[in-house]
Amino acid sequence: MPQRLYPCTPTRLETWLDCPRRYRMTYLDRPAPRKGPPWAHNSLGASVHNALAGWWRLALRHRTVAAAGDLLDRGWIGEGYAGPAQSAERRELARGMVERYVTTLNPAEDPLGVERTVGTHTEKIVVSGRVDRLDEVRGPGGDRELVVVDYKTGRRKLSPDDARTSMPLALYALAAARVFRARCRRVELHHLPTGEVHAHGHSDAGLDRHLRRAENIAAECAAADQRFRAGLAAGQVDGVFPPRPSPACGWCDYRALCPEGSAASSPRRPWDGLAPQKTP
Repeated sequence: MPQRLYPCTPTRLETWLDCPRRYRMTYLDRPAPRKGPPWAHNSLGASVHNALAGWWRLALRHRTVAAAGDLLDRGWIGEGYAGPAQSAERRELARGMVERYVTTLNPAEDPLGVERTVGTHTEKIVVSGRVDRLDEVRGPGGDRELVVVDYKTGRRKLSPDDARTSMPLALYALAAARVFRARCRRVELHHLPTGEVHAHGHSDAGLDRHLRRAENIAAECAAADQRFRAGLAAGQVDGVFPPRPSPACGWCDYRALCPEGSAASSPRRPWDGLAPQKTP
């Protein structure tokens, strides 16, 4: 029988790399384990992403700076904050972030896609994911080219290396090229807190390396999935899905259910991922 293609997303593959136990809890365990409380930084990021997606969906005459801020306010997700005061404070900061960002955009230049799902396949995997924004530009020779744009709202500063080494962005570029039958080599990280854009232009060889890496990770996932569904004795589960404890476990949704992760990390409050407030 021909080998079944393994369906996956970049997030699924990266979860396996990060921690096989968290991968099992996220994708395989049923009923799904209870997660911890929502994270404020995730709520902020989702609010900003939704506002920017909604802005591009407005009629051209309504794509104003104020409209972007209003979308942020109306769609604000207030989960994970220390209280209403902190939520309101961060909402104002996020509104300013969104409004500053849209001043750098030409509202008349519609993206090719906004929150667009793209996918591709090889002889081993079927991979799909959702792109924040997909731009269409003209190359030096006038040929049609696509650019993958990913919004970032986290407090960590980024660099061009983050764009170059991102497997998800590379897979999105390959998938977009397949879906739209156009060249796609450039990927961009737009860091809204700083207003910085970090870009990388992939070579064919560079994209192929990312794809081969994704296939190798997917092969590990597929083998583990198969063993899980075939049935594992209680003593075998951690051998197939071992924990990878580290200080980063403090941010895991399943920390309370993981003794190793709890021992390796300090507990984090739901709002600890927010960037520190600047004092006047």
